[in-house]
Amino acid sequence: MSKPQIVKYKMPESQKDMPLGPSSEAGVIIEPNAGWRVMKPIIDNSKCVMCLKCWILCPDGVIDREKGTLEIDYNFCKGCGICSYECPQKAITMVKEGKQYD
Repeated sequence: MSKPQIVKYKMPESQKDMPLGPSSEAGVIIEPNAGWRVMKPIIDNSKCVMCLKCWILCPDGVIDREKGTLEIDYNFCKGCGICSYECPQKAITMVKEGKQYD
């Protein structure tokens, strides 16, 4: 996996110039979770309506759209809980790290 290119930031001139979605594609963050995460998000795909609000708001861009479902890259998820808090369907719940859930 290659490192992301560094691009000089250009202030958007209007709201339509603002980026839509995370600032990077899932899987391109090069710093893995250091093991300090206490809680992690679990997606219940049976409740998910693919509104993509979690995908848009994830600050680390670790939520990926695969074959009609959402997946979280736990190697890079920091456990902030923004995805769970913002999910209108409550399809994402935060669980204690290290516990096994079905």
